[in-house]
Amino acid sequence: MTAQVEFFFDCSSPWTYLGFEALCDAARADGFGVCFRPFLVGGVFNTVNPSVYEMRSRPVVPKARYFTKDMHDWIRRSGLAIKWTPSIFPVNSARAMRLCLVAADANACEAVARRIFQLYWSEDRDISQPDVLAEAAAAGGLGPDALAQADSPEMKARLRANTDELIARGGFGTPTFYVGGTDMYFGQDRIILVREAMARLA
Repeated sequence: MTAQVEFFFDCSSPWTYLGFEALCDAARADGFGVCFRPFLVGGVFNTVNPSVYEMRSRPVVPKARYFTKDMHDWIRRSGLAIKWTPSIFPVNSARAMRLCLVAADANACEAVARRIFQLYWSEDRDISQPDVLAEAAAAGGLGPDALAQADSPEMKARLRANTDELIARGGFGTPTFYVGGTDMYFGQDRIILVREAMARLA
């Protein structure tokens, strides 16, 4: 069986969009797999990382200025079309992440998640809306019942379970990566370390 990186992600983060594309590129180049683990980052912030809300409400001006510069540097390096910030921010991403769970069951999570990222971060669309998410579902070849599946009690419970699992495993935000089950990496700029860990594992 191909070794896999567990990728815990929420599409509401631009850093996660950068990390998603970098991880997918690395997986193709190095020949490892990706186990997509959608979760709800707001639930994590509420439970173990409320400092995020403090930073938003009372930003340290020099740090915030550098944060914006850093974001634009990484966007330029990636070549992705990311608009900072979208009209709706933060966005309710719960339904989008449940759709990613449906897509993961159909081995279509990469295509669906990529389209969700594009819709929100490149096209400034509201990914909480069913008509917008229908475009993402179609990008992964999912059937017309995908959104109904995403709204099912089962998928709601699974999204909560993924969120609780990340917290239990020491996670505090998105994107988070695990190699070999316990070796955790956080942030889109850690992909080189993820690749090196996967090489050691192999």
